[in-house]
Amino acid sequence: MNHSDLLAKAPSLAAGMAAADHSPDTQLSQTRHRAALVAGWHIAPGSTVLELGCGQGDMTAVLAEAVGPEGRVVAVDVAAPSYGEPVTLGESAARLAAGPLGPRIDFRFGTDVLDPSVDFPESTFDHVVLVHCSWYFASLGQLRDTLARVRPWARRLWFTEWDLTPASDDQLAHLLAVLIQGQTEAAGSHGQGNVRTPFSRESLLRLLPGAGWTADSGEPVDTQELQDGDWEIAACLDLVERDEHLAALPEPVRQLVLSQADVLRAVARPRGNRALAAYSVTAH
Repeated sequence: MNHSDLLAKAPSLAAGMAAADHSPDTQLSQTRHRAALVAGWHIAPGSTVLELGCGQGDMTAVLAEAVGPEGRVVAVDVAAPSYGEPVTLGESAARLAAGPLGPRIDFRFGTDVLDPSVDFPESTFDHVVLVHCSWYFASLGQLRDTLARVRPWARRLWFTEWDLTPASDDQLAHLLAVLIQGQTEAAGSHGQGNVRTPFSRESLLRLLPGAGWTADSGEPVDTQELQDGDWEIAACLDLVERDEHLAALPEPVRQLVLSQADVLRAVARPRGNRALAAYSVTAH
């Protein structure tokens, strides 16, 4: 499917998501972002895809459209179906399963591919996809082990994540929110947010060979339509304002986090904060 065809499908794909009932414009921008990614990848009709960190299925729906009725997407997430708000993962998956893309999708929640009981024959999948989910991992070591685990199962890796290097001053608030969350996690205060282990593009490239992958190419990804900057700033400030999370930190770290949060409040806008750019890496 070419770029224009998949982007043209974005409105109907977005409308089929359960989250569109609550925020249709937000869902459309998130779906368009993922459609633009997949349109630039070489995922032919009839392909088999393993998606790690599928969440509510934003990328899953686009992948299912790309592989067509003869293709298959196995969408995996360690979270339980009850996770998420205002729509849970299970509710979103149920909406997709009931729609025209349902027969192409196999959702598997509460599934950790590092569990020995989770296995697939060699080269089961044409592609393995991780999009905006790798910062959820508890450590870079866990990410490396996961990528090594799936290496025999798939021929090609498509990986997209936020780029820690800001391109402009109006992305600094998003960057600071991400780093504060990562710092609290690293210091021992474990929350339920989207950010646990933020890392740079360069860190990923250093990690891939140890997991058995050879990077082919990488490119920047436009994120101007996305609302994730606002979301992460709100999540960060909410985290800092909860005493039970900061209480687990060593006192010097706690004071540093509080000072950084003061800076974040000073530089962030009430809304409309520009998200960091993202990058996409392919590997075989």
